[in-house]
Amino acid sequence: MPNPLMYQQDDFVVLETNQPEQFLTAAELLTKLEKTLSQLSDEDLPPDLQKLESVTEKAQYLLDTSCNLDVGPGEYLQWYAVRLEK
Repeated sequence: MPNPLMYQQDDFVVLETNQPEQFLTAAELLTKLEKTLSQLSDEDLPPDLQKLESVTEKAQYLLDTSCNLDVGPGEYLQWYAVRLEK
């Protein structure tokens, strides 16, 4: 039986265009995603995100189902769950 610790996603490493890598908690990443999504138009978002009403719902959906967001030509925002403790 797998250890439940394996599925915890409490911390993330975030990679962004022209920025050093950052380590964020899930709450901090959710806030970052909300801010980023609020700066993008709905037409620039993937169809599955366009269906959701609020920015918070969209950010939570991304956090739960994805690891990147297309933020423009030649730019990127990626996040990966990491375990900081053993």
